[in-house]
Amino acid sequence: MKYQALKGTFDILPHETKDQDRWKESCRWSYLETSMRQLASDYGYLEIRTPIFEKTELFNRGVGQGSDIISKEMYTFDDKKGRSISLRPEGTASVIRAFIENGLKQLGSPQKFFYIGPFFRYERPQEGRFRQFHQFGVEAIGDPSAEQDLEVIDMLFELFRRLGLKNLKLKLSSLGNGETRRMYKEKLLAFLKPHFPSLSPESQTRFVKNPLRILDSKAPEERALLADAPNILDLLDTESHAHFHALCHLLEEQEIPFTIDPKLVRGLDYYNQTVFEITSEVLGSQNSVGGGGRYNQLSETLGSESFPSIGFSAGIERILQTMDKQGVSFPSSPSPLVCFIPLGECAKKRCLSILYKMRHNRVAATINFAEKMQKALQKADEWGVRFCVIIGEKEESKGVAQVKNMRKHQTGEIPIEELAPFLLKQNRNH
Repeated sequence: MKYQALKGTFDILPHETKDQDRWKESCRWSYLETSMRQLASDYGYLEIRTPIFEKTELFNRGVGQGSDIISKEMYTFDDKKGRSISLRPEGTASVIRAFIENGLKQLGSPQKFFYIGPFFRYERPQEGRFRQFHQFGVEAIGDPSAEQDLEVIDMLFELFRRLGLKNLKLKLSSLGNGETRRMYKEKLLAFLKPHFPSLSPESQTRFVKNPLRILDSKAPEERALLADAPNILDLLDTESHAHFHALCHLLEEQEIPFTIDPKLVRGLDYYNQTVFEITSEVLGSQNSVGGGGRYNQLSETLGSESFPSIGFSAGIERILQTMDKQGVSFPSSPSPLVCFIPLGECAKKRCLSILYKMRHNRVAATINFAEKMQKALQKADEWGVRFCVIIGEKEESKGVAQVKNMRKHQTGEIPIEELAPFLLKQNRNH
């Protein structure tokens, strides 16, 4: 399903497939979101909801003018009063803006939030990557410790463990403080300058605007060149070095395997100190399933005092893609306990009375008015219904209902007045 909006056509529900499969796909998404909410609750994170669009200035200041997101990927437009508005391309800047504007610092530290929702970037759609995409993310605000870094990384790993993903790789690095980045930028530019003519057009642009992003290049010849690039870890300040060493030790204690990758810079300008990424080989070149890092100065950039913070985001489309490619099965979707099949007007009234009694007692129940009995039974079987209750003129005259156990393929008669207690008992035993 697509429509024309802003700069070109983009997918509104890229995860939808054929019409008859949409309800199954929706159940997959619901399963993921339920798993994410349960994980957040287990780790003590509260949900935060931020606007779909924000003032463009928020992302210009927070994300950074040198990032690809700001320079070429945002959906930006003027509202009727000429104010520049952008659809949110990422979640962290919005969460910190809300934290500051609502005076949440008064509630003490640390504070921990999670979000699930749609985000927008104007880029070339490809497998697992869409112009409207969905993310699960967390932000922990107010704790500068390596133990907080461990919690966030472990939380992302635990999500993937619960979902059944395997063979994932954790890449870890540190960007140090502002002075570290400045010194490293100088060394990297000096290293790359003799090779500038051989760089790709995209890397040549990044050479001027954001040279650290050249380290993300996927071009084989540039990857070979960057093998000899300066190592940012050699330039870490004393505090950042101690923090990184402590985090590595904590990860080892928790038996979370990781690889140190000095070329991991992430795509956003607000990161400092810890950065991390979890990848899957089944996804090809765009192999990141989730990642994040520290952004201790972002709140200061947005005009407030500095709050040490760390977070991650994970793309829901990427997770679904990884699960499919690894053959991870989804739990079967919840099915109604009972489907009522009334045959005639009198039976319809009788079934409706019992149907709502079931629902009011939290028993999943449905009813099929339109289909003939055999088609109704077939559809109930497709839905995974456990019991079908059939009432027609014959049953009404006898004061009974036909009850068909769809799992055992058995049919019996139950007095209509005993039907509700019978179904309530079956629901308790389920």
